[in-house]
Amino acid sequence: MTKETARQKARELVAKMTAEEKLSQLLYNAPAIERLGIEEYNWWNESSHGIHGAGTATVFPHAIAMASTFDAELVGTVADAVSTEGRAKYNEHIKYGDHDIFKGITFWAPNINIFRDPRWGRGQETFGEDPFLTSMLAVSYINGIQGNGEFLKATACSKHFAVHSGPEKTRHGFNSVVDKHDLFETYLPAFEKTVKGGVSGVMGAYNRLNGEPCCAHSYLISQILRKEWKFDGYVVSDCGALKDIYKFHKFVETRAEAAAVALKSTCDLNCGDTYEALVDAYEQDLITDEDITAAAENLFTIRYRLGEFENPRPYSDIGYDKLDCDEHKALNLKTAEQCMVLLENKDNFLPLDKNINKKIAVIGPNSLSVTALEGNYNGYASEYVTVADGIRRVFKDAEIKVEKGCNYCDEYLNHWSGFRNMISDGVAAAAESNITILALGLDRTVEGEDTGFDDDYTASGDKRSLFLPATQQKLAEAVCDVCDNVIVVLLCGSSIDIGEKVRSHAKAVIQAWYPGSLGGLALANILSGEVNPSAKLPVTIYKGDHNIPDFEDYNMKGRTYRYIDGDALYPFGFGLSYTKYAYKNAKLISADSEKITVSAEVENIGRIKGKEIIQVYASYTDSRVATPHWQLCSVKPVTLEAGEKADVAFDIDRYWIKAVTTDGERVDPDGKITLYIGGHQPDNVSNRLLGYQCLELGIMSKI
Repeated sequence: MTKETARQKARELVAKMTAEEKLSQLLYNAPAIERLGIEEYNWWNESSHGIHGAGTATVFPHAIAMASTFDAELVGTVADAVSTEGRAKYNEHIKYGDHDIFKGITFWAPNINIFRDPRWGRGQETFGEDPFLTSMLAVSYINGIQGNGEFLKATACSKHFAVHSGPEKTRHGFNSVVDKHDLFETYLPAFEKTVKGGVSGVMGAYNRLNGEPCCAHSYLISQILRKEWKFDGYVVSDCGALKDIYKFHKFVETRAEAAAVALKSTCDLNCGDTYEALVDAYEQDLITDEDITAAAENLFTIRYRLGEFENPRPYSDIGYDKLDCDEHKALNLKTAEQCMVLLENKDNFLPLDKNINKKIAVIGPNSLSVTALEGNYNGYASEYVTVADGIRRVFKDAEIKVEKGCNYCDEYLNHWSGFRNMISDGVAAAAESNITILALGLDRTVEGEDTGFDDDYTASGDKRSLFLPATQQKLAEAVCDVCDNVIVVLLCGSSIDIGEKVRSHAKAVIQAWYPGSLGGLALANILSGEVNPSAKLPVTIYKGDHNIPDFEDYNMKGRTYRYIDGDALYPFGFGLSYTKYAYKNAKLISADSEKITVSAEVENIGRIKGKEIIQVYASYTDSRVATPHWQLCSVKPVTLEAGEKADVAFDIDRYWIKAVTTDGERVDPDGKITLYIGGHQPDNVSNRLLGYQCLELGIMSKI
């Protein structure tokens, strides 16, 4: 069904409703209207990295992990599998009359906020710190969720619009202050690209932007989203955000006024209950029948496009056997293998021989953790392979010892309940082993969404420090004192510095993120060389004492690889492999008003097959406005056999190489643009860590 046909049918259906019936449909838990053949429908569902919260589903690596693949095609394939499982569940829910929360096919994902500050607990839900990478992966994810059939397979929703990335503790009343340069250069591009790429929904943010609540923002929603970008899908509030308009933002005085100002700004749907007050707003003449009708028509256009009123419904042939099926498990494992970033590998210590007959200790709070596989916004898999489980499966001839060693953060000496101070046990296991795998990091109880829990390390889900929690640092340093061969594996969603002592001692360091239900097996396959790591960092990993700007400061100066002051510990775009690559012959192929095409030759000069993530960055000479150090503008994954070479072409959308003025306009920069082509960004730290410099290609900005 075309969008135009769906909208016409929605108009005809909504025209038959009373004002009260229309108002009832603007809440996320929309009731049935039996006389019109409309079933109850609950709009609230999540799909960040699998179907969330409603029984068995494949738990894929979390969004920040998938971002490390830099592979839009792979992310789209994962999203298609998630959408398939969503339809499979929906078909059964409808059959049994279950219209509860998390039972629909309107998914409130992806989270495309920019991970501007490494302390933010929800950064794990994003595709990282770069606007281009976020846009590229988000569009592919959305296409995978929504499908390309006559009817939408499911709907995706870009969130949180806009300028939202902590602090979690004050998000319900926080005011993000941002100038137009940063707004249009950093915070809005992914929303613009996903809207123009066909996303069905947009979710507003909790915070205010420059004094106005985002879910009732006349400039953001009414002007930019609806008029300038011509978005004709549905807008939904974040959950409970409309209550914040009067309770915490104090933007208006009453519940009815909050509901009215949101609806007037074309927020169609309320996740929460504030729109119950639209009845009062209507009676007080704060809203019109036209306002109500427009919102209802937007919502029913979506429901028609999903095929709700068809008989039979589209995609009804997708069966329950698709949930966490073998095909999706294989995809899950492949994705996890391609998302882990090899940060250190001294003297080529890795890969290990999987047939080794040695003692291996697996130590740390994430050695047997399932929650660290899941991340947050997770479903529930039918099978989990923890780090220790994966090591046992792959290194079958080794003698494996497992010790937790410590908790994530808390350490109590002589605690009556025990299981609080286990460091000596972990050190004992390491001392008896030839190789120790330290499984460190966090989980969603430490970094996550508005946990409401504060201690020395975490503030309602945000980190207070970029170092490991003290008790884990103590364990790691003690293990390094007794074992020569230490491999550090970090399961977390953000930047963590393991400290100089551990970093200098460890033979290898792997950033494993929250890698999904089969993450332990994926890790073991990388350790054994069954898989050659290819992932790259979608965020900057900072030194623990890096002078990051105040968390509440949303100016981009000093933030992310694009505006960092000083050096990163491990830069955005960095990641090691078990093979090496060489680049030469950068060329300008063509240029027109929409894009520039360049090419380069890349060769696998190592001994094994590998997947290289080729990256293109732009920097600017003599620009009249502020520009990043460099800006990622194209990415292409290429798989090469040992000794194989390939000429690779890159299409660069001019959007990504324009400069942004203080008024938020994208313009051709003055002077010259330099393009850098290689397997990393062109900073000095990456050059040193990888041992080569990117190719340079200078072009005039107006060619």
